[in-house]
Amino acid sequence: MSHSLPYTTDFSKSEKLCSKKLIEELFTKGSSVYLYPFRLHWLPRTDSQVAYPQLLFSVSKKNFKRANKRNLVRRRLREIYRLHKHEMLANLPLEKLPLCIGVIYIAKEILPSDVLEKKFAAVWKRVEGTNV
Repeated sequence: MSHSLPYTTDFSKSEKLCSKKLIEELFTKGSSVYLYPFRLHWLPRTDSQVAYPQLLFSVSKKNFKRANKRNLVRRRLREIYRLHKHEMLANLPLEKLPLCIGVIYIAKEILPSDVLEKKFAAVWKRVEGTNV
């Protein structure tokens, strides 16, 4: 199902999942899918007035001790999402679109951007296949 919401190619503050209450609800009540190097959690939102998903990107301090390495991975993931969000969100039903999404990077090494891009697309296809 294709639709045309006014998505821009930026990743604004309003698209970032910041609410502690929503984050806790995402990990307790949400669904998840695993595909190396990601674990992706999502939760449909019913109370939202926004028509786009809110995302959270997380990289474990246990796997990457130095903040600059964690930040590098998060930057790469945000950029992949930013560049491909039109294609990713176009196949989701419009009524299921306000989502909370948590992307957790679980690999112990930093993978190249092209590999991350392919893996992120694959894990997103798996999410689409579960009928969100």
